[in-house]
Amino acid sequence: MGPRRKVDLRRVVRTDAAPFTVVYSTAKGANVLDADGNRYVDLAAGFGSLLLGHAHPRITKVIELQAARLMQALGDVYPSEPKIALMQRLVELRAEPGSKVILGQSGADAVTAALKSAILHTKKSGLIAFEGAYHGLSYAPLAACGFRESYRAPFQEVLGAHTRFVPFPRTESELPQCLERLRFELAQGDVGAVLFEPILGRGGCEVPPEEFVPELLRMCARSGAVSIADEIWTGLGRTGAMLCSERGTEAPDIVCLGKGLGGGLPISACIGRSEILDAWSQADEVIHTSTFSGAPLACTTAIATLDILSRDNLVQRAKRVGEQLRDTLKARYAGHPKVRAVRGRGLMLGIDLGDEAGSAARVARRLLERGYITSTGGGLRQVLILTPPLNIAEPLLHRFADCLAEAL
Repeated sequence: MGPRRKVDLRRVVRTDAAPFTVVYSTAKGANVLDADGNRYVDLAAGFGSLLLGHAHPRITKVIELQAARLMQALGDVYPSEPKIALMQRLVELRAEPGSKVILGQSGADAVTAALKSAILHTKKSGLIAFEGAYHGLSYAPLAACGFRESYRAPFQEVLGAHTRFVPFPRTESELPQCLERLRFELAQGDVGAVLFEPILGRGGCEVPPEEFVPELLRMCARSGAVSIADEIWTGLGRTGAMLCSERGTEAPDIVCLGKGLGGGLPISACIGRSEILDAWSQADEVIHTSTFSGAPLACTTAIATLDILSRDNLVQRAKRVGEQLRDTLKARYAGHPKVRAVRGRGLMLGIDLGDEAGSAARVARRLLERGYITSTGGGLRQVLILTPPLNIAEPLLHRFADCLAEAL
């Protein structure tokens, strides 16, 4: 491999305070090689965006074939074949028949499209969001970002002034208060949308009581507010279900997908009931689009991703492997003085290390020294987050349990 070199990071501009520790060089599957020649097991997978791992052979092949055929069309004016095919596939994901799709480039873009759709449909600007939730940092989602107030504070004067935050129910005992507050806000009559994560992602992998989502959907239906499920983290098999927010015939009005949809390329989708998305048809033109929304390359990799998830039974595998890992960690660290809880669903797990600010960040660094890449969540960065590829080899996860003991 030759002599190792240290990468000079002094010219890199950061947008947060955490120090650089690794510069990715190459990666394959669940393994990453950094610029200094060190090898890691990737349990973060691009903040959960690499459902199939790095450089999946099917994804790289379709990129090669599509790049040689067509790189760009003309947006919504003259769309490409892959764009139309992907939109048809996305509609089929929902139990709700007759849905329509708006494609975007990021999860925040999909949430923006959903919020705009709700306003067009209801003519109401009021928005209910949840404390601890993260929906992206562009202007529309930022107004609904309950994850960390400091993200909103510098821009508060120019953000939407009609957002109200409701506590997210982390336990059964917190559910009645949450639902009562939600009922109160909806009764004001000005709420056009309720935006929620079925499981808090960056907020710390907080799984609400089972009744939370169904009751939220019923309350929205009774009040006429549009229910918007942000499934950018939880969707497409990550939590052991294709869509975490759908419960049989009960489904949100709009679902937002992103992260892993493109197999590593940026693409997102807002999928909603036709009667809501039909509100975009106005006498005067009103649209939500951008130059690269629905670009052929990303649409092609998205179709391939959906194919692989189905062909390789990765949704079911995520449920099985994730439950095994969660149960193993729970049993191993029950009563451990530094581990408050192990929670999550499928291969989206959080290890809560208590109330000390930065506790998970410190453990993540020690894990990095032992060859594991993880991320952190929770308002105090006190939760270690695991979002590995859905096809990760199980022995790599088993070894992690031992490395965590050393890091703690």
